[in-house]
Amino acid sequence: MAVPLATVQTGAPADSRAIGELVLENDVVLVVVGHPLKLSGERGTRAEMAEQFAATLREALPVPVELHDERLSTVEAERGLREAGVRGVRRRRAVDRASATVILQSYLDAARARRPGD
Repeated sequence: MAVPLATVQTGAPADSRAIGELVLENDVVLVVVGHPLKLSGERGTRAEMAEQFAATLREALPVPVELHDERLSTVEAERGLREAGVRGVRRRRAVDRASATVILQSYLDAARARRPGD
């Protein structure tokens, strides 16, 4: 399973700077941003915010920035943490990182499926 380098929750513009530092310090080749579409697949306010954030990152970073559908990632992350026995406050703190893991793994699986000959 893929493991994200980090989740960043600082607020603009510090979040872009923090991600830029992570990219440079860790030789990152791609940044994946969760795209919170509605269950119907339509874009809402949160999806538009993610799109704007990804556009800002694309201008600031020397690597590609991809949006990836994050529908149900929190549900899947919560389920995995619950099955692993993580409870209460520890689970609430771990949800963002676990969700990021789900989103990244989903992105990698989709990319693998798109590659011809694999």
